[in-house]
Amino acid sequence: MASSGSRTEGDSSRSIWSNLKALMFGDASEPSLREQIEEVIDEADEEAVDAQHAGDASDLSSVEREMLRNMLHFGERTVDDVAVPRSDIVAISDNASFDQAIAVFAEADHSRLPVYRSSLDEVVGMLHVKDLFGILARGNPPPDSLISIMRQPLYVPQSMSAMQLLGDMRAKRTHLAIVLDEYGGTEGLVTIEDLMEEIVGEIEDEHDDIPVSLLTEVSPGMWEGDARVELEEIARMIDPRLADIDGDVDTLGGLAFVLAGRVPAVGESFVHHSGWRLDVLEADERRVARIRLVAPSNATLSSASAR
Repeated sequence: MASSGSRTEGDSSRSIWSNLKALMFGDASEPSLREQIEEVIDEADEEAVDAQHAGDASDLSSVEREMLRNMLHFGERTVDDVAVPRSDIVAISDNASFDQAIAVFAEADHSRLPVYRSSLDEVVGMLHVKDLFGILARGNPPPDSLISIMRQPLYVPQSMSAMQLLGDMRAKRTHLAIVLDEYGGTEGLVTIEDLMEEIVGEIEDEHDDIPVSLLTEVSPGMWEGDARVELEEIARMIDPRLADIDGDVDTLGGLAFVLAGRVPAVGESFVHHSGWRLDVLEADERRVARIRLVAPSNATLSSASAR
């Protein structure tokens, strides 16, 4: 009996020590709540497939499951992850006329426009289309300067969490934020719609063009993609090796830039270490727009035939 009591005391001591370690350092063996929820969603995916085969309705729709997944990972996203890049920002100078502002709004189909002074690195405000429309609707004379009808956007760092920005936008009732780099220059732009799309998916309206796939297989072993497509997506759809690159890049265009060591020109080709060839289809002096990906076997064949 004594030996049994001794084992019990030893087990108790180990249990106390294990609990202390878990309290102080965390228990890596225990899945987090986030991981447990994601596991349940994965199981729901499998159950939905079985229910579909059996002709039954699943408990959660595919849209609901996707939104739950997006919500779980929304907290991991930063402002930099969701921002519209600087090169895609439509903005207007603070010395532009009222009529010029109306024309830019009509061309861009945006409800808000950043207003800059001297350059895009000095955003001094934003215009809301309803403020301009109000002047037109009431028949009031247009203001001499856009500054008199400007509103203030938020100014946020790249590293801010998307969740925090969403909270700030709701609290301050401001739906546009200018993303600043480490030197205070303009890095990008985020609207509340950009943040909501991270959860619910793309929100298209009647003014949006019909969406074009960012990545398309044009023939076996040959793909064409927008330079903005994520390497993570390329790894999932085409070849995981394409996401293996030295350098802090996340997109297909960034991959081409790293391989070239500069902004590549239209017609140039570069070979990834996996053997995949990148052909630059569209580009300008500042960025690449579209790229063709050619599989290693096809790339070798086309190179041999060229010789």
